[in-house]
Amino acid sequence: MPSASPATHPHYDRLIAAARALPPLRVAVVHPANAVSLEAALASAALGLIAPTLVGPRAKIEAAAREANADLSNIPIVDAPHSHAAADAAVAMALRGEVDALMKGSLHTDELMGAVVRREGGLRTSRRVSHCFVMDIPGHAQPLIISDAAINIAPTLEEKVDIVQNAIDLAHALLMPAVRVAILSATETVNTKVPSTLDAAVLCKMADRGQITGAQLDGPLAMDNAIDAEAARIKGIVSPVAGRANVLIVPSLDAGNMLAKSLTFLGGAYAAGIVLGTRVPVILTSRADSEPARLASCAVASMLAKAGRERLIKAVG
Repeated sequence: MPSASPATHPHYDRLIAAARALPPLRVAVVHPANAVSLEAALASAALGLIAPTLVGPRAKIEAAAREANADLSNIPIVDAPHSHAAADAAVAMALRGEVDALMKGSLHTDELMGAVVRREGGLRTSRRVSHCFVMDIPGHAQPLIISDAAINIAPTLEEKVDIVQNAIDLAHALLMPAVRVAILSATETVNTKVPSTLDAAVLCKMADRGQITGAQLDGPLAMDNAIDAEAARIKGIVSPVAGRANVLIVPSLDAGNMLAKSLTFLGGAYAAGIVLGTRVPVILTSRADSEPARLASCAVASMLAKAGRERLIKAVG
């Protein structure tokens, strides 16, 4: 089974190894009706990361299996007539405790998340639902968590509190030894004309007052001085976070999505996507994801589910 190269993506190799030491995660794979989404689930199952149940139109799933030359004889299938029904069925399975996580197949993200966040019969918790990428960037000394690049379009300050706390919880679930959160903006100084700098300042003060816990926060920070110690030194920023951040909180979905995809397609990074603030982790994969990134997404979900079961975090459960 191909995996991330130790020379370029060692963080993913360690993450997948840690998840393989856990029991396979019971995952409802929602509408895996093409070869790409089906192969992602089966590759994760072959590594022992997940125990999948395929939820969707049986005929389409079996056709995808033939295209992928895959054997489904030992894989349970829950027949659902279409993608909306598959999403509803998978959410119901999670509510009944039959699965530990959901995994996006070939349906649109909006279809899956519509069922997940539904107020009646969905998987909401007291937390705001948010998304994180866990990124392994060649040559970078540590993995980076980036939030929110897929769900919250223009989050309010109140919503950012949960986005930050969810990301911190994820970092702890992944056993990061120290969590350092940079609240990103276009500048490292507070400017009343740039609302994201004001939000950053308030979030940091909330952390000082114990309203956000489990990490060191600093912001506003620009991208350069958040991750590069020399850039922080040149600008005279004295901070335990500046130059050493391992969690990046972006001001908007646009910024997060462009940052994550720039790192992926220009910087050779792998991005594992996960949804938090739900009763069970939701694995979001893209058709453009590499196989190691898909495997790592399942590994992230496994580590997250374990931390939730042990009541170490509140980002799931």
